[in-house]
Amino acid sequence: MKRVLIGMSGGVDSTVSALTLKEQSYEVEGVYMKLHAKPGYHEIHLARAQRAADFVGIRLHVLDLQHAFEEKVFLPFIDTYKEGHTPNPCALCNRNIKFGAMVRFADTLGIEYVATGHYIQSDGTYLYQAEDDTKDQSYFLFYIDPKIVPRLIFPLGGRHKSDVKAQAASIEGLESFAQQGESSEICFVETTYTDVLKEYTDVDCEGEVLNLEGKVVGTHRGYMHYTIGKRKGFSVHGAHDPHFVVEIRPQTNQIVVGTREALECRRVEIKEINLFDMRQAFTCKVKLRYRNPGVEADVRIEGDHGYIELHESVFGVAVGQAAVFYEGTKMIGGGWISAAQ
Repeated sequence: MKRVLIGMSGGVDSTVSALTLKEQSYEVEGVYMKLHAKPGYHEIHLARAQRAADFVGIRLHVLDLQHAFEEKVFLPFIDTYKEGHTPNPCALCNRNIKFGAMVRFADTLGIEYVATGHYIQSDGTYLYQAEDDTKDQSYFLFYIDPKIVPRLIFPLGGRHKSDVKAQAASIEGLESFAQQGESSEICFVETTYTDVLKEYTDVDCEGEVLNLEGKVVGTHRGYMHYTIGKRKGFSVHGAHDPHFVVEIRPQTNQIVVGTREALECRRVEIKEINLFDMRQAFTCKVKLRYRNPGVEADVRIEGDHGYIELHESVFGVAVGQAAVFYEGTKMIGGGWISAAQ
C-alpha cells in the first residue's frame, strides 16, 4: 500500500483531501504545521485538524516550524516592505516550509508521497493550473524544487471549490467544515499588512510625494503604506487626473507618482530562476501578479537571471513579486521580479 503524508490545517480543503486519499486506498498520515505565533491561532486550528484526522481515521503529527517560518518567510516579508518592494510570502512558504520542511519530515517517516489541499494539478513532472480557475494556486508554487514534483499529490486539482464544500456538507460529522469561512490569503495577516509591519517598524512616518520631474507635489502617510500602482492615500496638489504610485524610495521616505501611462511596462528582469525543464529561450504566457490573466512574452534565461519582453504593455509591475511562466495550463517555472521598465 502506498503511503502519503498530507498537510492538515483544519480547513475543508485538507479535510476532504485526506478523506479522498483514504478512499483511494492510500495509507494516510496527517501533519499539522505550526508556522507563525499568532496568539490563539494554533489552539483553534490544531483542534480542528485533530477532529478531521479522527474523523478520517488517521494519525496526526504536529510539526513545530515556527523558527524556520520566521527565518524563511516572515522576516523576508518584513524586510521586503522595508526595501520598498512587494513581497510574495506564500511562494517562499511553499518552497521552504510546505514543500520543503514537510517533505523532509515525510522522509524521516519513510513516507514517499506528500499531499496538500492546494488547487493545482500535476502529471508527475510539471504542475498545471487547477480545474477551478478561481482557486488555482499554481502561481504560488513556481518556486518549489522541481525534483519533488513526482512525489506530490493534489486531490482537489480537478475539482471545484463549490463541489468540495458540498461534499463536506453532505457527510455527517463534516458539516461544520463546509461552513467555515475562507482562510486569508496570507495566513499571518488578519487585517492589513501594515498592521503586521507596525509591530516591527515605524510605518506611520509622513513623507513627500514627488512628481516624475522630482518636484514635491504632496504628502503621504509613510512609504510602507504603498505599493506600485496604488492610487489612494496620498495628496497631489492641483492634480486633475488620477495619480498612481510609480516608484518608492525607502531611503528618503518618498514616493513618486504619475498618471497611469507612467506605470506602463514592456520589459521585465527577473532573478533566482526556477524552471521545471532546461529551456533557455522561449515564448510563453507570463503572469506578473497572482490575479493577473497573463500576457504573451519572449523569455531569455542567462544563468540565474532572466529577461522578459512582453508582447503587450502591462501596468503596475512590482519588484518583489513573481513572474510565472505558462504553456497553456502547464506551469513551467518563473523568477522574482528585480526590475521593470
